Amino acid sequence: WGFVATRAARGKIQGMPYGNCLLLSDGPVNNSTGIPFFYVTPKDNTVTDLLKNPMASLTLPEADGNFCRKNVIDPEDPRCARLTLTGQMVTVPPEEVEFAKQAMFSRHPVVRKWPRSYEWFFMKMNIEHIWLQSW
Repeated sequence: WGFVATRAARGKIQGMPYGNCLLLSDGPVNNSTGIPFFYVTPKDNTVTDLLKNPMASLTLPEADGNFCRKNVIDPEDPRCARLTLTGQMVTVPPEEVEFAKQAMFSRHPVVRKWPRSYEWFFMKMNIEHIWLQSW
């Protein structure tokens, strides 16, 4: 999972920062690409924002890693690294959908059971900037 930040495109918070945690995958377990893929629904406010303005940031905390847990360090402690990627979120083109499906479903099998009525589709981030906080 990661934290995706957008610029709100709706209601009273239009134009303000907005964020949400989303599942992601950069490829099947034995074929990581470094490109974050997402399985999303237009019912999600984050996706609504991205369809109007594709610029976003994605923060990946080391909270799920072994270092912080093993050393009993709070995930917000600066010794727990964070990676922030910024770029454009785009709909995965038809020729990449099968790879995106394998990437997401192999790492997060539960998403196969999500309600089909939510009109799920795949997005990916075209990374433009990388910032690593690792003290």
